[in-house]
Amino acid sequence: MNDDAEVRLLSASDVRRLAAALAVRPTKRLGQNFVVDANTVRRIVRAAGLDDTDRVLEIGPGLGSLTLALLPHVDRVIAVEIDPVLARALPRTIAEHAPGRSDRLDVVAADALQVRPEQLPGQAPTALVANLPYNVAVPVLLHLLETLPSLDHGLVMVQSEVADRLAAAPGSRTYGVPSVKAAWWARTHRAGAVPRTVFWPVPNVDSALVAFTRTDPPPTTASRAEVFAVVDAAFAQRRKSLRAALAGWAGSAAAAEQALRAAGIDPSTRGEALAVEEFARLAAHRPLVPHDLPT
Repeated sequence: MNDDAEVRLLSASDVRRLAAALAVRPTKRLGQNFVVDANTVRRIVRAAGLDDTDRVLEIGPGLGSLTLALLPHVDRVIAVEIDPVLARALPRTIAEHAPGRSDRLDVVAADALQVRPEQLPGQAPTALVANLPYNVAVPVLLHLLETLPSLDHGLVMVQSEVADRLAAAPGSRTYGVPSVKAAWWARTHRAGAVPRTVFWPVPNVDSALVAFTRTDPPPTTASRAEVFAVVDAAFAQRRKSLRAALAGWAGSAAAAEQALRAAGIDPSTRGEALAVEEFARLAAHRPLVPHDLPT
């Protein structure tokens, strides 16, 4: 059931009042930019495609703006907060602004880059909805997709340029390592722009929403780590052909060419042209190089 009437969302003045009461000043180190616009959090929840069976993982809830908007629409919110002061304060804020919904919230004081499934209470989360810190957005997203296979879908707010990279298709100007690695786990797309003016403090960049739906990894005999290794090598020297860029990965340019041809890929191609399926196929054809051999 939609219980919006039972929840009072935070206004800009509420956010500043809570921060002052906690003696909290947003820090760049933790990537803290708090959303102060109620319409923005409502829009995020609508765009996330949630239903009342979802158990939502929220990263970096901060003072609770998005948390409050999520609670009426889902079964549970599991909020992971690195700042211990904010983690302790969040249940009180929810109890004040959504007294009938506070039992739907779990708060975990942890670093999202380190969090493991066993740290999360109850049943595994099914969706991720978060305003991710700019400085660690991609590593956090990839870590969660790897660590929590129960995450079936979600929506994250990230720096606009990062959103472009996460949702980019092969051959596009912004296609790169984040694009390929995200595609290993999920199908992504941009779900809208977010102006910088909805944050406090106001950042120097605009934000955007990226939606994802989990998909099966591409078929390959290589491991995920092996596929990601060839992806990293291919984009380390973006302007070079794959024959040249993968010389270190394969042991020599000639060996790289042999692997590329075995995978059905033109050696003169650049990494920006390959989809994740092609990287997965290529990883399976990597030749043994001296440091792979037993001593």
